[in-house]
Amino acid sequence: MSEADRSGRIVIDARFSGYTFPNFLDPIKQRAREFEQAYPRYRIDVSSSYFQDLARDVADATQQGRPPTIASYYSGATQLARDTLTRDGKPLFTSVEKAIGGRTEILGQPVVLDDVVAAGRHFYTIDGSFSAIPMTLSTMHMYTNTTLLRAAGVTEVPRTFQEIEEACAAVARLENGPSHAISWANDGKFFQQALAHQGGLLTDNDNGRTGRATTVDLTSPEMTAYVMWWYRLHRDGHYLHTGKLEDWAGSSRAFADQQVVFRFSSSFEAPYMVKAGRERGFEVAVTPTPYNADFPFAGNWIGGDGIWLRDGLDEETSDGALAFMQYLNNPRNAAEWHKVYGSAPVTNAAAELLEREGWYDEHPYHRVATDQLNMTTGVPGAQAAMLGHFAQIQHAMMYALEDIMALGADPVERFGEAAEEAERLLGDYGAHCLATGPRPAHCMLIDS
Repeated sequence: MSEADRSGRIVIDARFSGYTFPNFLDPIKQRAREFEQAYPRYRIDVSSSYFQDLARDVADATQQGRPPTIASYYSGATQLARDTLTRDGKPLFTSVEKAIGGRTEILGQPVVLDDVVAAGRHFYTIDGSFSAIPMTLSTMHMYTNTTLLRAAGVTEVPRTFQEIEEACAAVARLENGPSHAISWANDGKFFQQALAHQGGLLTDNDNGRTGRATTVDLTSPEMTAYVMWWYRLHRDGHYLHTGKLEDWAGSSRAFADQQVVFRFSSSFEAPYMVKAGRERGFEVAVTPTPYNADFPFAGNWIGGDGIWLRDGLDEETSDGALAFMQYLNNPRNAAEWHKVYGSAPVTNAAAELLEREGWYDEHPYHRVATDQLNMTTGVPGAQAAMLGHFAQIQHAMMYALEDIMALGADPVERFGEAAEEAERLLGDYGAHCLATGPRPAHCMLIDS
């Protein structure tokens, strides 16, 4: 039987991840009001939890008998969504594709699954089924001060690891040039991006998509190539090490102050990086992060959120929830969401609409994310991994890198130690976080 309010309307409890963007949920609340007007028998209750708290909040609400109808999980928490259980020990969420059951429309709303951009479709295809609908997509870009780059005699923005090293050497020779050539935050997402570019697997079972991840590999050729490249840039004086983990603000300041020529950061930052250059009097190029030319390009790290559907719903509630998901991602609504927050368009139709209306011509830096995500292939390593204790495992990588930068630790030896720690963490997740009932707090950690 469906959940209903006092007026008899069917209630869709929609829990979304919240972020620090001002009024982040306002567009979603507006879409909910529009949906209610079009479908008066439904009431969409929109609420949010800070994205790092959402998994724990949903699990707690479920144990209290108040599970949401739909919930949007940060991409790095995908395994936590998969492992959230009802009070009787069953998975809380079902596959969206299975619930749609091959239909092309639900309550008159066209189904968008087949039009989701390939990178999003690949990421959320788990055990052969499209499990959650992406609502927000992002990846990593490189931002280049082309004014300084040209002054160093480099006319083309580098595209590979090898070209970056050559360009950094040219910047170092520049008279009165910046103190360093390049910087980015020591953050786990960059390890994922580098592995995805090279098609390297972080875990077994196709990065956790055809079975639960049981091993972690931090010493693969792809991971080692990335770590050693980063190490060389630091050793040779090109990489600006700020001395802080996850120091996005530090690398941003360095770029704006022209202390570095290159910076890696989220595609969400494109308009701000371009604006910083305009205000400081230098030109900014927005391009994909560089890849290792020794490996075929495979894919990209995926950020953003996916919307999950509760299992066991009655038909009316399930159809209302599914129809609302499609409505959020119809071409117009997905295009408007992109314009407000910079999320890469989730569907091809939304990207085509933005192109037709001249949005990309007016804001060409936004086109880069769409083009970059469209480069993603279907090989397993092209998709970021799904595994338990992902936040802690990423921190094991970050601490290892920090020891290399700050303490002079041997890169290969230190990542060998990190690999042992990662295996221990994954084993701990299996031992403590997969039982029925309330989970320990450390099982619900979500990294940024």
